[in-house]
Amino acid sequence: MFGFGKRDKSVADSDQAIADSDTSTATPELNAQTGETRGGFLSRLRDRLGKTRHALTSGLGDLFRGRNSLDEDLLEELETQLLVADLGVQATTQVLNALRARAELKRSASPEQLQLALRDILRDLLAPCEAPLLTNIATHLERGKPYVLLVVGVNGAGKTTTIGKLAHRLQAEGRSVLLAAGDTFRAAAIEQLQTWGQRNQIPVIAQQAGADSASVIFDAVESAKARGVDIVIADTAGRLHTQAHLMEELKKVLRVIRKLDGTAPHEILLVLDATTGQNALHQAKQFHQMVEVSGIALTKLDGTAKGGVIFAIAEALQLPIRFIGVGEQAEDLRPFTADAFVDALLGNEQA
Repeated sequence: MFGFGKRDKSVADSDQAIADSDTSTATPELNAQTGETRGGFLSRLRDRLGKTRHALTSGLGDLFRGRNSLDEDLLEELETQLLVADLGVQATTQVLNALRARAELKRSASPEQLQLALRDILRDLLAPCEAPLLTNIATHLERGKPYVLLVVGVNGAGKTTTIGKLAHRLQAEGRSVLLAAGDTFRAAAIEQLQTWGQRNQIPVIAQQAGADSASVIFDAVESAKARGVDIVIADTAGRLHTQAHLMEELKKVLRVIRKLDGTAPHEILLVLDATTGQNALHQAKQFHQMVEVSGIALTKLDGTAKGGVIFAIAEALQLPIRFIGVGEQAEDLRPFTADAFVDALLGNEQA
């Protein structure tokens, strides 16, 4: 598989420091959640993004090899490559226009310079979407409790699993968490959330299947206030924007929560399934129009070659991408950072 020849200096320096530590007394910095070194984290992320990595970079080596400048023939071939990687028309157009704007590449450019230019442009496309949710939570909790996080999305996107993983992460950060089983349409969803709660010793507020979702979430927020719990994470039923009654129910949930806290929910997290490709972008647009989504979690990136849709979402909406899901384990829900993501896709394979 083709890999880009250079990496940004900060990442390269970090990995070199880790390598040097193998022969010195220095101790590599460990990720508090996973126990991984920085280099280990990047290596694992590259592995988990392997299918998208291959879709995006396969053939780029041949495409750039032997080139000494940027021309329209090269841009046309690159356009095809980016579309195949599921970046979508708008994001692909933005990337190509950004390359065209680099006049120095038209005069003279080595394959390495072309590669690094593409890398920088892709990173710049994602950078506005880097906004850690954990930072937002910490800031809010300085003012009061609880922080209310509402999770929405279509059936099968991985909402309930994402909630379980996020609760595990927040608990590891020292936060107290309460879960609300607001997906009352599926008994299995209630049971799944209760299983996550039992696994991590996190309380779950639930009623029987078919109960009023807004009532369940109201009870959860009220309970969290009484107990002094830091964070409420509320599940909701999977729904499509075309299901008017369910979208109205979601709006009812918002109204009911705001009776207890006029500023809540403090996050509406939309969970999207990366394997659906451009359909994930369509869902994001519709949900954002309906309920003003404040953050996105893109799941199942480890099982698809369509992960390039993250660039399409970034270009179209510029909403914060809070997390990416790259596996089944609790620690595989990763806070999103543009540098790490682009490095995992396009980084030097030898690093």
